[in-house]
Amino acid sequence: MKKAAPELSILGFGCMRLPVKENGQIDEKTATGMIRYAIDHGVNYVDTAYPYHNGESEPFVGRALADGYREKVNLATKLPSWLVTSREDMDKYLDEQLAQLGTDTIDFYLVHGLNQPFWENLSALGVTDFLDAAIADGRIRHAGFSFHDNVTLFKEIVNSYDWTFAQIQYNFMDEHYQAGTEGLLYAAEKGLGIVVMEPIRGGLLARELAGITGIWQKAKVRHSPAEWALRWVWNHPEVTVVLSGMSTPEQVRQNVALAGTGLPGSLTRSESALFGKVRKELKKRIIIPCTGCKYCLPCPNGVSIPECFEMFNRGHIYEDEEQTRQHYSMFLGGFFDGTPHYASLCEECGECEEKCPQSLPIREHLKTVSAYFGK
Repeated sequence: MKKAAPELSILGFGCMRLPVKENGQIDEKTATGMIRYAIDHGVNYVDTAYPYHNGESEPFVGRALADGYREKVNLATKLPSWLVTSREDMDKYLDEQLAQLGTDTIDFYLVHGLNQPFWENLSALGVTDFLDAAIADGRIRHAGFSFHDNVTLFKEIVNSYDWTFAQIQYNFMDEHYQAGTEGLLYAAEKGLGIVVMEPIRGGLLARELAGITGIWQKAKVRHSPAEWALRWVWNHPEVTVVLSGMSTPEQVRQNVALAGTGLPGSLTRSESALFGKVRKELKKRIIIPCTGCKYCLPCPNGVSIPECFEMFNRGHIYEDEEQTRQHYSMFLGGFFDGTPHYASLCEECGECEEKCPQSLPIREHLKTVSAYFGK
């Protein structure tokens, strides 16, 4: 990774989906064992963030990295972009995070979840000056950002500062989603390291699905769906670290063992062809044919129309209504900006349908989405 002295492990431990007890709190004994097993077997990048596990992830990670483990890893966490309202807030949150993590410095510090509104706000408040100051005084070693918007904005942000790395969502179903392959190649050409999140789409690509399992079984060497998904991301030489939000000790053992095969260019031509077949089969399950062009926006009532449709389609593609409902509630419920963007907010003004280049019956589709998610 650019300017980063350590050799980073191709597998990173993401601390967003740690095992929890019945009361929802982190199962510290199990989770600590998982993190330490991963570190003992070569993982040297541990990623957390201010809001993970309702604010409990950072303090937990600090405790899990006691007994000499902190010195063995590169620790990553993130500035909570949506909470920052002043330049002083940036220092306040960073200092709080250092205390929660029980460390004097954060190796890889990201500006969290950048989109157009967050970036405009943080830029105006002086986030790049903040990062320079935090690097100069030793509170952070390397600055990066995680990203959730379109590739045009991604390139703008890449060009705006001397970043060490960027973190993007990337998997074989999201080649052209958000930053996508275009953004991956662009950032890599600029010398940035690339950390990949959601390589298995939050576990959705790990599911044994009718009509999909049979395609994977045509390979000469058998792998689980999760292993295929990870191997696809690792096959890209531009990728530096692939984060896996592991939830069980078994997932840790499997991923650590598989990481040894996570090499660029390791997929054969016949194996690569399987991904195209799986992708084609999964796309047949799309119910609402929205392309995500966003011509329908802005909605006067705040509905995030393309995201509502994307979440609805995701639930049907991967036969996972429960997890998709959780994502719908988190990403469209105002967690990041304090304002809900649910399909149920539609007041049927019809403004969106006048602008849709595909002439989709958006109002009817939003009713369907609202009924499916209950909001």
